[in-house]
Amino acid sequence: MTRRHEIPTHLNVEDRAFYGLTIRQVMYLTVGAAGGYELWNQWPALPLVIRVLLAVPPLLLAIIFALVRPYGRGLDEWLFVALHYAAVPKLSVWQPRDHEPEGGEAVAWEELAPTIAWREGRL
Repeated sequence: MTRRHEIPTHLNVEDRAFYGLTIRQVMYLTVGAAGGYELWNQWPALPLVIRVLLAVPPLLLAIIFALVRPYGRGLDEWLFVALHYAAVPKLSVWQPRDHEPEGGEAVAWEELAPTIAWREGRL
């Protein structure tokens, strides 16, 4: 009996590693479990309840980041989009340069390009 191996031909799809999870999801779960385990072992003299309260949040955060995927995208992608949106200026003002080029005068493209007002302190 010959074995058949399916060659993936679909693009823009992450490979699945274990139990239908992508490698990124497995990484998040591994890091969260390792962080929780480290916090559990850090203070063995503490009462059991406090150790559990220290160890559970990293694991829960990892589970949320690994498994919650609104609109088919991971929370890490949404976090990147939110940070990018916060970092990009929301206002740009086009103002013509003080001098316009004369008829046949050659001007470098940098002089014709619009400027961002907030960079030059004109707002």
